[in-house]
Amino acid sequence: MNRRLFAISTLTAAVGLALAMQAPAVQAQGMANPPKVVKDNMERMSKNKLEKCYGISAAGKNDCAEGAHSCAGQATQARDTKSFVLLPAGDCGKIQGGKTTAT
Repeated sequence: MNRRLFAISTLTAAVGLALAMQAPAVQAQGMANPPKVVKDNMERMSKNKLEKCYGISAAGKNDCAEGAHSCAGQATQARDTKSFVLLPAGDCGKIQGGKTTAT
């Protein structure tokens, strides 16, 4: 095998392995220390008796999401079932398409 090709292949594999080993640490850190907007939403929810309402937000007008993107204002489509807005408790069920759990 050509030495240069072998060296490039070895280097590429090493970089790939290093990045793969860092991924779980980055994900674990994200859960332990959520972004400020998530903390703010949680505080608002408990203070104002709000609940998450999925499937009713307009594109870019969500408060956060469950695994779809990082958080507020990042919904790319209207009525995204993984994005939510915070509403007073009990109001979500009154809105067509509103659900209190992500689907």
